[in-house]
Parts: sequence; C-alpha cells; structure tokens
Amino acid sequence: MAKKEKIAPDATETSAEPGTAAGLEQRLLRYENLPMVALVGRPNVGKSTLFNRLLHKRRAITDPRPGVTRDPIEAEFLLPDGRSRCRLVDTGGFKLEREGLDDLVVARSLSILSRAELLLFIVDATDITPEDEEFAALLRPMSRQLILVVNKADSPDRDNQAWSHLRWGYDDVVFISAEHNRNIDLLIEKIGKRLDFSKVKAVDVERADIRIAIIGKPNTGKSSLLNILLGEERSIVSDVPGTTRDVVEGRFTWKGRGIVVLDTAGIRRKKKVQDDVEYYSVTRSISVVSSADIVILMIDAQEGLTEQDKKIAAFAVDEGRGVIFALSKWDLMPEIKNTFEASRDKLRFFFGQMAYAPVVAVSAKDGSGLDKLMNTVISLYAMLNRKIETSRLNKAVTQWVESNPPPIGPSTRFKLRYAVQTSVNPQKFTVFVTRPEVVPDSYVSFLKNKLRKEFGLDGIPLSLELKASRKDWNARKKP
Repeated sequence: MAKKEKIAPDATETSAEPGTAAGLEQRLLRYENLPMVALVGRPNVGKSTLFNRLLHKRRAITDPRPGVTRDPIEAEFLLPDGRSRCRLVDTGGFKLEREGLDDLVVARSLSILSRAELLLFIVDATDITPEDEEFAALLRPMSRQLILVVNKADSPDRDNQAWSHLRWGYDDVVFISAEHNRNIDLLIEKIGKRLDFSKVKAVDVERADIRIAIIGKPNTGKSSLLNILLGEERSIVSDVPGTTRDVVEGRFTWKGRGIVVLDTAGIRRKKKVQDDVEYYSVTRSISVVSSADIVILMIDAQEGLTEQDKKIAAFAVDEGRGVIFALSKWDLMPEIKNTFEASRDKLRFFFGQMAYAPVVAVSAKDGSGLDKLMNTVISLYAMLNRKIETSRLNKAVTQWVESNPPPIGPSTRFKLRYAVQTSVNPQKFTVFVTRPEVVPDSYVSFLKNKLRKEFGLDGIPLSLELKASRKDWNARKKP
C-alpha cells in the first residue's frame, strides 16, 4: 500500500474571499490544529444529547438505554462568535461492570483523555453512582483541563439537589439541561474561555476533499477498512454484528488528495430490524450515501452478492454516486488461478445493470488491494466531475444517430434535436427530442452506453432525461 500522510481530522468549507465584489469569489478553507473538547462520563448522563445540542443537529444517536454510543464521534463546532472553532468528541460511557463490547468501548473512551485540551465531565444532577465516583477520582489529575457539567438540572430546584457533586473539588462547575437547553449558552461561554485557539490555521485548499462512504451488510469488514485507511483504530472492530452504530468519520491524504472516509452501521433487511437503535443506525447509514461522492460497497467475498447488496447499490445509483464493489476478506479466498475473475464475472452476471461498476478485491487484514481501491476512488471521482463542452457533446450525438438511427414508423418516429450536460457529480444529461414518449428504453440505454464510452464515464452511473423539443429548435429568432 502506498505511504499515506495522516493528519488530524479537520474541516473543509467554502467562504467568501475578503475584499471581493459582494463576496462572489470563493475560497476553500480547511482548519487545522483545532483544540479538542471531549464529552466524558458514565452511560446515560446525556453526553450524546449535549453533543447534538451544541451542534444543533442530531449527529449522535440518543436512546434512554445506556451504552448506545460505542465509537467516539467527532465533529467541528463553530462557537457563537463566528470565528472560534474546536472539535467536539462524544465518547462511550465509563462502566465498572462490563460485558460484551464494554471493555473495548471504555478503552477507546479513555484513550481520548490524553488528546483533549478540555474535558466536559458530565454527570446526572439527580444521582451519583459508584461509576461517577470512580471516574471523578480518575479525572482528578486532569482537573485543570476539566469542566464539571451537571446535566438534567432542568430547573433551579434541581440545582439544589446537585450541590453534592461539588465535594469532588472541581473549580469549574455548570448546571445545565441539554434536553431543555438550560444554561447551554453559559457552558459555551466557559468552553470558549478555556480553549487556546492561537494554533488554529485556516489553510487554502485547491481541491475539495473526496468523500467516500463504506457501506454494506454487518460483518463485512467496514470498520477494519476504515481503520487501515486512517492508520489508527478509529472504529471498534468485533465479530459481533452491529458493532458500529453511529457514523464514524476520519480524514487522511492519499497521493496529495484529501480523503474523508465514513464508516457506517451494517444494513440488514428491513424485516430483521426490530430494535430502535439499529433502525436509526441504518437510517443514518443510508443518508450518508447522499453526502458521499463514492460508495464502497463491501461484499463478503466468500458469501458473494446478496439481494440486500443489490438494494444498497441501487440506492447509491439512484443518488448518482460512484459505486465500487469491494470483495472483502479476500485473504480467506483459495489461492486458485482466476479466482478473482470468476468472482467478478459472477457478480456482474447477477447484477447486470451495474456491469460498468468496478470490482476490487481487498483485505483489511493484510492490506492487499488497497492501492487499487484508492486508485479507483480517484478515477471515479474524476469521472463524476468531468465537464463536457456542449458543442463536442452534440457533435458526438449527431454521429451516434447517423450510425444507429432511431426507429422509423408513424407511431414510433422521433428526432433528437439537442443534448446538454446539466450536472456533474452526479452526471446528468438532457436530450431534447420531438416525441419523448415514444423513445424506447433500449435507445436510451444505447445513448447512455455511448456517453460512457465516448467521454470516459465508463465506471459511473449517469442520468439521461428526455425533454420535448420544438421542431424549429435550430430556427432561433434573430435579435
């Protein structure tokens, strides 16, 4: 695998260039060296609710049951002054009695402590548990970088119940209600005063980051792929299906290109999803497709393509996203000549309408196939953003029509007048014809295939819309 330059997660945004007319010229900016603020505490004290409240969006899944958050979730937070930025990290809960994945969750949460510039130690105003006491003792050496956040203090009356938390000796304390937005402004003010923003740099970016979403059924190796791409253990990896719940995001550079990669929860068939948390996890996994450029659909190489894989891929195509079929766990496949070719051909046979989509064999265990996977990502992204001159497009369409004329008949005859590219990423084209309603699907497929071959769009989905055209389209009125 090619050497990667790993950098801390950051953000890319578009902002107006100072001094330009009406701010019409735009800059792509990425903010580096953002101070980190970590939300820590035992399960079910409202860490994810506060995380969402600060961001003003439902970024983390919330549920009354404890232990819903597993992987740390990071997001950029712009303070109300409109200039200061930091990174918020929502962590899994600290537990004393552990089972299942709890050891992994707690270990991942504790690993955040040394990286954070500021800790928000969140507790419940109505209760102090042995876990609170243990965690308070663990955090005492870090008291200078800590704010004690007493949550669920829904009214001043509850403040009186919460004074017992002060016995831990922390100097900076704030009573809030994340659910009811009480004293959130005060907390944000405290955060702003405690952080050092002097090292934050706004860096001009020539090209936007490529966003890739890793999608697939449970246990196909999505989190393992994310971790090896980032070069760190960002997502918890386990044989337990459904380990990943929230969308886990990271950023790295590959051959000079910024890549944002998103690990998602495994998507099972709807009738098998009976748990509310899994329902929200799957819903967010699907929504990630809309914000991604490229979708890497992880398919267990031994199991092969399933009906659920087809549905996931079809949704990505409907959104106009580039799709890469990644045959995962390839290290477990027998070392027989032409094994990959046989697997690829079988996949394309059972999913013929996506025969154009590239297929790559990968193994997160030994790193094989990752160079080819990332080369394919770069290639598809270029296709998605390729712009075609209208004159060149229409010259090609004219040649296609001459070599393969539309059907001739009183009820099926139509003429192609004009073609335009209406969008990139996703790629969309509009063809103006005299009678759109009689154009057969086979001729639309013919035009799509020609577009892919002629203009180097052979690895991506594209949309072709037919619109009615006046017969005198070319007879333009003179001014």
